[in-house]
Amino acid sequence: MSDDVSPTAFYEEKAKNILKGELKRRGLTYALLAEKLNERGAHESERNLANKISRGSFTAAFFMMCMEVIGVRQISLEV
Repeated sequence: MSDDVSPTAFYEEKAKNILKGELKRRGLTYALLAEKLNERGAHESERNLANKISRGSFTAAFFMMCMEVIGVRQISLEV
């Protein structure tokens, strides 16, 4: 791994792809995800979510909250 690549970059990409895949699998948009998160008190706009998810720069807590509000109960972490 080169010095200019974060040691967590691979995992950020993996988390981003899992989240995007689960949204697609359920036919959900960022707008609907934002609505569901707002219902839980996490105030995120559709645009903010799109940016955050495309960068893969989100916390494990954010990831877990997204999984919960879209109804994901199990995920595969095959690397």
